[in-house]
Amino acid sequence: MLTGADIQALKDYVSAPGNFGQNQAESTVRLHVTHSNLKAEFMELRMDLHMTVEAVKIKLSTHCGTTTSDMILQMKDSSGKLVAVLTEPHRKLGFFSPEDGWVLHIIDTNPNSLSARGWLEDTSKVQKYVMSDADYDARENTYRQYKAQKLKEDPEWTAEKELCVRKGIPYVAPPKKEMVEDEEYQAAEASKLSVGSRCEINPGGKRGCIRYVGKCEGLPPGYWVGVQLDEPVGKNDGNVKGRRYFECALGYGSFLRPNKVNPGDFPEIDEFRFSDEDEI
Repeated sequence: MLTGADIQALKDYVSAPGNFGQNQAESTVRLHVTHSNLKAEFMELRMDLHMTVEAVKIKLSTHCGTTTSDMILQMKDSSGKLVAVLTEPHRKLGFFSPEDGWVLHIIDTNPNSLSARGWLEDTSKVQKYVMSDADYDARENTYRQYKAQKLKEDPEWTAEKELCVRKGIPYVAPPKKEMVEDEEYQAAEASKLSVGSRCEINPGGKRGCIRYVGKCEGLPPGYWVGVQLDEPVGKNDGNVKGRRYFECALGYGSFLRPNKVNPGDFPEIDEFRFSDEDEI
């Protein structure tokens, strides 16, 4: 079993120069690279100490989009202190005695550079290609063509139905949405409800207080019940499509058909109430 000292020795070995993930030659150094136009430290590169400053700039230009003629290159130590500005193109990197973890900072002097104004980082600046309907229809073997063919064969075809067929299991069509045209729909059920009464919503068992009974502009014809729920499991604050029917906190309001609302003695549920048998 490894001791704490053994584990620490292993960590020291792995983090030591030349042992970082793979063997490192004595003439190479690992340097972090930052850029004046890019927000974050964006890479770590291995550099040979025998490379000239010009060769270093050429290598960096392939990564950041800044040309060598537009590049001012600074070297900083691991604390961020400026060590040197690499201005002599034929000077070798080893002249500056860099260590693993030091920083090469690129200053891009070209205001029209590829990296300027966030073009390499902000994807919102990139124009997205949008295919026109005509171009999409001209393509072969598309989902749109497949769907059209399936609907031609079966007007009730759906992707869900197709999956069931492929899996060899029965397909149960979802119930069709109720199409209501009667302005007095569920008037009888609504007449049994009164504003201010406690209620329970079924299915679901959510409880609350009836705050409105009547028709709602913007909702399908017929009668509706506005309920202020005891918990924030609703969808509104008593407002429906710009018209307010009652006041409550956002998320506590709900509008339902009268047959979903059961009036009665439904006190607010106390989640912390225990019976004698539940007490410890």
